[in-house]
Amino acid sequence: MYKTIVVHVDGSPQQDSRMAAAARLAREHGAHLVGSAATGISWTDYLLLTGSMAAPVPPADFDGLRETAALHLRAFTDRAAKLGVVSVETRLIEDTADGALLLQARYADLVVLSRDVDPEPGIPPRVRRLPEHVALRGPRPVLVVPPAYADAPIAATVVAGWDGSTQALRALAAALPLLARADGVRLVLVNPDRLSDAHGEQPGADMALYLARHGVKVDVVLERTHATAGDALMALARTAGAGLIVAGAYGHSRYREWVLGGVTRELLERAPVPLLLAH
Repeated sequence: MYKTIVVHVDGSPQQDSRMAAAARLAREHGAHLVGSAATGISWTDYLLLTGSMAAPVPPADFDGLRETAALHLRAFTDRAAKLGVVSVETRLIEDTADGALLLQARYADLVVLSRDVDPEPGIPPRVRRLPEHVALRGPRPVLVVPPAYADAPIAATVVAGWDGSTQALRALAAALPLLARADGVRLVLVNPDRLSDAHGEQPGADMALYLARHGVKVDVVLERTHATAGDALMALARTAGAGLIVAGAYGHSRYREWVLGGVTRELLERAPVPLLLAH
């Protein structure tokens, strides 16, 4: 089970949807919910940018960043209480959002973020593509919540991608607390003939058995299609009425997927339901 869940707090319009998802999981798993807010800049960065290495006197703009982050955390605490979360904590970190979340992820079971949206003016470049950054560099799985999420059941039906990769294996292992609670899990292999060496004689059979031993109600779906793997997973999720997609993050070349796109980018940009990623 997930016992510590970290949720990104920034006061953005997307915060409500990820708060709803994080609160639902916290209630279902009896988890401690940690709201992580960042000033967006560390003291070291501030001094380097201003060129001043003298004893720091808190400037008005830096204090303003701290007060804004603290305000967002107070609103987070109030919202968590209204959503029925019993155990709540807040952390204000003088760093960028990615640095703060990577730090907090060390002491959590799951990190909850929102899908990237077009950056608003003034957002530091290092905050963009936050889900990829935390999933690739962090030690814990990331749950990426789409803006339209409205507190629907997350683990009623799950679509999980399986291609034999280490990344997909880590994602399935990280999702086990959700998979074991699900009414049904569709273990999806897209065009498995192309990856026959990774699957053995019966594609998906060994992984399905592994999951079943953990109490997962699993069905293997062999999907042969001309569509991309990302599109195939999303289509199956819609057809099954799934509340969650599970996938390994960047199983191929990071450079190729980052520049040219790929399964991870497709899912991050267009997944209709929460997406659990692990690398």
